[in-house]
Amino acid sequence: MDMGGGHHDMGGMAMAPPPAAAAAAAHGGNKRTHYMHMTFYWGKDSEILFDGWPGARGGMYALALVAVFALAVLVEYLGSRGGLGLAKSRGRRAAAAAVHAARVGLAYVLMLALMSFNVGVLLVAVAGHAAGFLLFRAGVCGGRAQVEEGDKEDLLAPAACC
Repeated sequence: MDMGGGHHDMGGMAMAPPPAAAAAAAHGGNKRTHYMHMTFYWGKDSEILFDGWPGARGGMYALALVAVFALAVLVEYLGSRGGLGLAKSRGRRAAAAAVHAARVGLAYVLMLALMSFNVGVLLVAVAGHAAGFLLFRAGVCGGRAQVEEGDKEDLLAPAACC
């Protein structure tokens, strides 16, 4: 039975429009393209971290890749500075905890960027981690190289370049 609005009577229950139609109506009838991939793909048309960013613009995609690279380097930097012998006094323990919290928070943001499934984002994140490791943990900047196993003092050695 027609209720005058083009809806059909379903025993007193109105049917909701499909999600795509509801989304288009919410945006004033304009249909926006969302780049939601669930498998790895190669291309600049993507959304990384924010709705609509970087979109289909090549320059913004390059900026997004630079931001992901810098974020990965920053995560490695904070990981190399996390201990630094800060846990010797109460105030320094709080500073060490703050550095750790910042590193973990940034690592989660980086993980969310990787969830775009864009291969370019994956490659620059890995390259950023490698560059950060070389700069801050492998002794490239003139500091002592940090080792994964062995003397604990080597694990906390600061890099000389910073």
